[in-house]
Amino acid sequence: MRFFLLAILPLLLVGCDQTPTGRDQLALVPESMMADFGRQTFVQMQQQLPVGTGESARRKVQCVAEHLISRIPARFPGATMPTTWEVVLFADSTPNAFALPGGKIGVNEGLLKVAQSDDQLAAVVGHEIAHVLAKHGNERLTQELGIKTVLFIVGLFSEGDADTENIRQALGVGAYLGIALPFSRSHEQEADAMGLELMASAGFDPLQSIQLWRNMAAAGGAQPMEFLSTHPNHDSRIKALEERMGNTLPLYHQASPVNCER
Repeated sequence: MRFFLLAILPLLLVGCDQTPTGRDQLALVPESMMADFGRQTFVQMQQQLPVGTGESARRKVQCVAEHLISRIPARFPGATMPTTWEVVLFADSTPNAFALPGGKIGVNEGLLKVAQSDDQLAAVVGHEIAHVLAKHGNERLTQELGIKTVLFIVGLFSEGDADTENIRQALGVGAYLGIALPFSRSHEQEADAMGLELMASAGFDPLQSIQLWRNMAAAGGAQPMEFLSTHPNHDSRIKALEERMGNTLPLYHQASPVNCER
């Protein structure tokens, strides 16, 4: 036990960090390994899911993502981010999007029926990018696999293999590739806050994030009670977004409006 504690102490000290919002975080998996996990998962998705063929939709998704990514260094200067990003539109009717470590962003065509404008699409993509910037996948993988298993994964012990399905779930991707899984409530709320700042500073109207979730509520129908779900329910989410507008709207007013419909 003493050897185990001595072995993990340096990694624990390195892993204790703060997210871009200042929340304390324990994320023990090296970022290079998380990037590999993200890239491998994305390759699997591209092999199993058809890519969308609509050129205008593809350009729109690429445009929105590029504007958001361009604002990351200024908005969250301390956040670790990939040097390059790949954005893919998938021919899937499920209204989902996701971002993975290693700079991979996927958007399902079904989302474009719910996110009915550039601004609403930016609310979703900005939220997903925020999960990556805040290392939520790393944090969840550390929690779900446990410290000792993480140490096996990073090679401090001689046995133990990473569970592929646990890794996918930690990254927010389900067993059926393309189905996004909910992060914890705290992760979702943090990604909402960061995504809202990011979209506003990039020139997307943050008020449209509220309309997006109203669209989601209309498309999704009845939801389970909030305490039974890790996702905030739509009403709670909308209320939290409304409360953040006082700090977020000035960022939008200082930015140049974006038009990705051209």
